[in-house]
Amino acid sequence: MVPFFGLFMKVIIPLAGVGTRLRPHTHTKPKPLIKVAGKAVLGHILDRLKALEVDIEEIIFVTGEMREQIEAYVSKNYSFKSRYVGQDRLLGDGYAIYLAREFIKGDVLVVFVDTIFETDLKVISSTNAEGIVWVKETDTPERFGIVQLENGFIKRIVEKPSEFISNLAVIGLYYFRDGKKLVEYLDRIIKKNVTTKNEYRIADAISLMVADGIKLRAAEVKVWADCGKPETLLETNKYLLSNGRHKEIKGKNSVIIPPVYIEDDAKIENSIIGPYVSVAAGCNIRGSIIRDSIIDQGSVIENAVIEGSLVGNYAVVKGRFKKLNVGDSSQVDFE
Repeated sequence: MVPFFGLFMKVIIPLAGVGTRLRPHTHTKPKPLIKVAGKAVLGHILDRLKALEVDIEEIIFVTGEMREQIEAYVSKNYSFKSRYVGQDRLLGDGYAIYLAREFIKGDVLVVFVDTIFETDLKVISSTNAEGIVWVKETDTPERFGIVQLENGFIKRIVEKPSEFISNLAVIGLYYFRDGKKLVEYLDRIIKKNVTTKNEYRIADAISLMVADGIKLRAAEVKVWADCGKPETLLETNKYLLSNGRHKEIKGKNSVIIPPVYIEDDAKIENSIIGPYVSVAAGCNIRGSIIRDSIIDQGSVIENAVIEGSLVGNYAVVKGRFKKLNVGDSSQVDFE
């Protein structure tokens, strides 16, 4: 296959974060393997890369403590040439990328694992810039890293600005034509101890690039779906179920309200499921009403009414609840 813009690209995916905002689920699995709409978050990202008409030379995963789970998932489900680099300390996304420096060369795409995106990467082939930072308009720029433009190029990136400078939020997707140059600027911020909130950030390296006259453009994505905390994970679940991920089975004496994603071997009896519910393999749901929730593998839900909830692997929930965030192998009873 000839890549659509004549490039052989490396992809870097930093995923060593501990996922504190998704506790208790990340006690037993890495954040990228949390499921949404029937698939791990990492799987949704890799599917988007797989669908590109581009020759991916290698994907470099920067991993943390549960590296073996990441490796097992990728090797089982994908055929990308993969490399795994361990991250010893959580010192920021810039530091994570820097750890892979000896393998970074040529054209590089950096994808943060919180970001499920919809965009046309063919913009890379037509850009006259040395890199691209993907952005999305936001109504709350004070919550994000924000790009300010000048004459169509990036003037600066400001983390959570206290004053309005732009409404273009950085989503965690970057392209650099020269990976070695990216490494050079990451090396500079680390050696000079340039940090934001005590972390080495790729945004600080980009700020130095821009100050040195390197031309970087911003490109807007159509969809930015965040998976970093329970409420945004559920919003992303809604989006994916409504855009191609719907899958249902016929339950016994039950009503299924689309869109949902229900694995074939899940058992649904005397229940109302949906809308916006994902039910993983091996689940057993009886006498329950479930809306806007994600129920993970092998869990049992009995006589419960739940909404806006995350239920982990092999959890047991019995009784009438409104909202739950239950980790793996937990049991919750109400009598």
